Amino acid sequence: MDISSVVAGNMEALARNPYPGRGIVIGMSPDARRFAQVYWIMGRSANSRNRVFAAEDDLVRTAPFDESKVEDPSLIIYNCIRSFSRCHIVSNGDQTDTLFDAMRSDSGFEEALSTRTFEPDAPNFTPRIAGVLDLDDPVHAYKLGILKAIANHAGHCTRQFFAYETAIPGVGHCVTTYAGDGHPLPAFEGEPKMVELRDDIDEVLDLYWQALNEDNKVSLLVKFIDAESGETDLRIVNRHG
Repeated sequence: MDISSVVAGNMEALARNPYPGRGIVIGMSPDARRFAQVYWIMGRSANSRNRVFAAEDDLVRTAPFDESKVEDPSLIIYNCIRSFSRCHIVSNGDQTDTLFDAMRSDSGFEEALSTRTFEPDAPNFTPRIAGVLDLDDPVHAYKLGILKAIANHAGHCTRQFFAYETAIPGVGHCVTTYAGDGHPLPAFEGEPKMVELRDDIDEVLDLYWQALNEDNKVSLLVKFIDAESGETDLRIVNRHG
């Protein structure tokens, strides 16, 4: 099976999945001129759905849509993308700040995430997922990582890292928090999935927004990074507002 068939199958699987949870995609546009980062959040509870993405320059954070309805902000309000120099970080929790602080001080992606573990939201123990794209890294195009509980067991954490030395034009690698819906929610398994990217940032935004489950999707962002200049472009869509 060729790459295009794998990508098509994975996009179809994403569209069929009622609850992949939060997701990260990192890859390269078909014209090989720009890298892309995609991040989305979903929610089943009123607390999780009461969120939007808010941009402050090149930083994006989750924020309450209705402050009066916030129940517990501890795991749902955080910076989801940050950057410094030519290094671009994305994650599904406050480990974004862990990575930002560590890597800005010349620590590594894997080393920084080794100080963290999965979220303390029993019985799901939601995985922490993260990615980094550093244009000044001479070895790796980008990296992804997932910290998760083995078999939803609080005593067993596995940290899995995936490093890509070259990007494939038109292809992104995707990791999500969950494999699907359930009680407890089953964690993502296996390697990141190859998925589709396009040359137009608005087309990428629409592609993934349309693919996500209509009832559960909350917010989605797409960030393009010029492979040569490092200039960035950002798009956001929120269910609310």
